[in-house]
Amino acid sequence: MFVNADENDYIFFKALGDKTRYKIVSALAKKERCACELPKLVGRAQPTVSLQLKYLKKAGILSNRKEGKQIIYNIRDKRIRRLLKKSA
Repeated sequence: MFVNADENDYIFFKALGDKTRYKIVSALAKKERCACELPKLVGRAQPTVSLQLKYLKKAGILSNRKEGKQIIYNIRDKRIRRLLKKSA
């Protein structure tokens, strides 16, 4: 039997369905980070990481703030930490 999922839940899980986005979220669940640190952490090129950050922000999973020239990203959606704790 198929249960209709809430649209927000669908967007949430779809956002985590990509390996690069999952790695980004996992890194940010440990601590907030500058966007410049993430390409090395996830093993992807800066343009790819930038695109995935934009996707995660649009999905409501991440938020960011500017500190001087740096953009600092952090987890906005509290479900992320609960989900990652359960999977550990």
